[in-house]
This record gives sequence, structure tokens and C-alpha cells, in this order.
Amino acid sequence: MQKIAIAIHGGAGTLVRGKMTSEKEKEYKNVLREAMQTGFQLLEEGKDAIEAVEQAIIVMENSHLFNAGKGSVFTANETHEMDAAIMDGKTLNAGAVTLITGIKNPISLARDVMEKSEHVFLAGKGALQFAESLSYILEEPSYFYDEFRHQQWLEIKDSDSFQLDHSVKKDSKFGTVGAVACDKNGNIAAGTSTGGMTNKKFGRIGDSPIIGSGNYANNNTCAVSCTGSGEFFIRGVVAYDVSCLMEYKGMTLQEAADEVIQKRILKIGGDGGLIAVDAKGNIAMPFNTEGMYRACKDSEGLDEILIYNV
Repeated sequence: MQKIAIAIHGGAGTLVRGKMTSEKEKEYKNVLREAMQTGFQLLEEGKDAIEAVEQAIIVMENSHLFNAGKGSVFTANETHEMDAAIMDGKTLNAGAVTLITGIKNPISLARDVMEKSEHVFLAGKGALQFAESLSYILEEPSYFYDEFRHQQWLEIKDSDSFQLDHSVKKDSKFGTVGAVACDKNGNIAAGTSTGGMTNKKFGRIGDSPIIGSGNYANNNTCAVSCTGSGEFFIRGVVAYDVSCLMEYKGMTLQEAADEVIQKRILKIGGDGGLIAVDAKGNIAMPFNTEGMYRACKDSEGLDEILIYNV
């Protein structure tokens, strides 16, 4: 019988046990559980992996805790620029958006690019024109305003500094959310969404919306969603590299994921983590930082919600 499985992440980085209040830790875990259960329930109902991935990510995009959707960080211009990507492992169809503003759930727009356009990747004004053609309602900037995020920006605005997420230590947490899933038909999918980095300039784009770097899915190998130092994950073509090691070297999902995160990306100076699933429902969640918000569940009893390096 085909095993169904889902894994989600909410970012990796300097997450030290004891630095976070028990209340805040519980808050994070509650959203992770809600996202995981939402996706898993859809898989149990026989829905496909794409649907499970999108809906799990929407839960995290709707929370101010994660740097995606509602919780997106501020750019140097005190705006929000969001990115997302989704990919179907059965067909290798994919959709991605970058540098978008006002969209409540960027992952849904990425899916619409995949399913309702002839394109894969739309950016900025063009992506928003596409959204308007589908009658998307643009949220006011106030929807995305979070006091904690704004204070982060105020600390480093008018400087050349940037911050990869909402940790006190600069460049220490990578705020991306993602999900991968395997459905009852053995089809897999991956999705990733992010608000980028605090005080970013020049229309910077990280790995999250780039197919093959931050997001990838292929039924023959695996579905992968990454979180990390984006520039390095782009240069390492990380998500596709995991797939390649499985396809050409015959590695297992865990072996390939560990090789990329614990060796290859570190070798060029990058850090972070990823979640991955294969068509048999196996899950891998390696990271080389002190922690990664993550959760996973399958139909054989696996059920975990974790933050630290245990």
C-alpha cells in the first residue's frame, strides 16, 4: 500500500534552546502542527500532493511568525517583496513568482502561474498583472505590518546591512516556509514561499522561487524545499543536486540530502537546510545550522514537530 507523507519547514538558522520563551516556542509549534495536519488530512482524503503542499504553506503564510505572506520582512524601501514556487513531480510542471507585493498567499499565485498560464516564472509588475487578471484582491500594506518586523528594519535601515530573518543576531535565521508531500498515487510535490530578507535592495531574489535551487520535484527522485543562505543555494543548485545524486549515483533520499547539506553547500560557505520526500513516502530533513523549524507526518505513524538540533 502506498505510504502518504508530508514534511514542512519554517526556516533554519541560529535557533538556540533556551533563547526562546516557552510561550513563543509553543506558538511556533502550534502553527507547524496546524500546517502539517492541514496537508496530511488532504492526503488522507485522497487529494493530490500539490493541493496538500499549497494548503500547508497557506497556513504558514497566514501567520505573522514566519517570513512569508503576512509575516514578510521589510525591504530597504519599507515595502514587502515576496517570492514563491511550486512544482509537480508527476508532470514536472512548475510555477513561480518573485518581487510581488500585496498578495496574501504567494504560493497560490505560483500555482496559478503553473496551471493557468503558459509560463513558469513571473516577476514584479507582470506577476501582479497576471494576479489581477485572475481577480486577486490586493491586500493593503497594513495587512503585512508586524511591529517586530518593523523594529528589525528600523535597526538597520539607511545602512548597507541586511538581515536574513527575525533573529536578534544578524544573518542568523533564514525565514522561508516550505512543504513537500507524497500522495496516495505516489505523486510528489514541493512548494516554497518567502518574504526575502530585511532591508534588501536592488530587487534581490533568493533561491526560494528558483526551480532547481530552492524548490524542485520529480516523481523519479524526490521533492525538495530549501531554506538557507539563498545566494549559496542558487550557486549550488541545491534542490536539483539532491535529485541528481539519487538519479545518477543511486543514492537514497537521506544519503543525497545529507551529502548536499552536510558537505557540498558547506564547502562553498553556505548554510541552511531542506526538507525532502520521495515517491515511496520516505522523508529527509537535514540542516547544518543550530535549528530548523520543521515537522513531518506519514501514514505509518511518524509524527514529529521539532525546532532544535536534537
